[in-house]
Amino acid sequence: MTLDERLDIIVSRALELEALLASGVSGEAFTKASREYGEIEPVVSRINALRTAEQDARQAEALLADPEMKELAEAELADLREALPHLRQDVRLAMLPRDAADERSAILEVRPAAGGDEAALFASELFDLYRRYADLRGWRFSVMDYDESELGGLRCGIAEIAGKGVFARLKYESGVHRVQRVPATESQGRIHTSTVTVAVLPEAEEVDVTIDETDLRIDVYRASGAGGQHVNKTESAVRITHMPSGIVVAMQEEKSQHKNKAKAMKILRARLYEQQRAQAHESRAADRRSQVGTGDRSERIRTYNFPQGRVTDHRVNLTLYKIDRIMLGEIDEFVDALTQEEQAALLAAEGL
Repeated sequence: MTLDERLDIIVSRALELEALLASGVSGEAFTKASREYGEIEPVVSRINALRTAEQDARQAEALLADPEMKELAEAELADLREALPHLRQDVRLAMLPRDAADERSAILEVRPAAGGDEAALFASELFDLYRRYADLRGWRFSVMDYDESELGGLRCGIAEIAGKGVFARLKYESGVHRVQRVPATESQGRIHTSTVTVAVLPEAEEVDVTIDETDLRIDVYRASGAGGQHVNKTESAVRITHMPSGIVVAMQEEKSQHKNKAKAMKILRARLYEQQRAQAHESRAADRRSQVGTGDRSERIRTYNFPQGRVTDHRVNLTLYKIDRIMLGEIDEFVDALTQEEQAALLAAEGL
């Protein structure tokens, strides 16, 4: 089937749905038709823009034979020939299957892996990188848990990043991030390699995941800070274990046990939702662990080399020599390159 034939089918279906909705249909049939029309209407809009441009190009070509209109037609035709490839690409991209989670907010988890204190220090810097990126995008960055190490590093940082399309932009950050630099504690000036794991999970609504209370074991205990000093003397910290999956979430950021439990449930729901998504899509990992790997130094999606001032994303072989700007949250070049690569793979898979 040619692309034009596929476009004809989409436009025809949109007309059928318009007629159905205009006929006064109600109830479940109306809801179903409205949902389907909402999904294909953006595609139809792009198809109409493409076909209008194609028709204008044909009319301009016909005017080339008219001496009085030739110069004007040539100018218009040049503009249309430049625009048409972009319009066709817009249509192809609009036809791609959508990840239902792309428009959602996200839960970010950052943890040190290999490298001890240096890994913890870089984990703290990465956490700040994503905070700054959220600020640049106009998203809300809310810290849910931040466990600081004795040297000011990060044992575990969890944040909720709220806004439109957060997961679509941040999902490519999941994986092992490798740093190469001379640690502040290194007296010999040797470059060390450490790793940090990042997981980005789409935020889940209660309707996305059904959690049976009987499947949960909830433990409460006293919150503690760096060095084991008690933050307070009440049992405000909460640890929730989802026994069927083995997922454990601990939360002590808030002074209220109720607030800690609510935050822990939000993280648990996100992890279970991502696990369901992984199982539903064979191209993704079987569970959440594959997002971040083992943290071994040989695994990495991106390397931050401070002595050379460069950052390399190994998935798209893109190296940028502006590590200072990237650590300030300017990662859009990586995100755009990864988005384009995924789109190209999907277009090939869909035969578009």
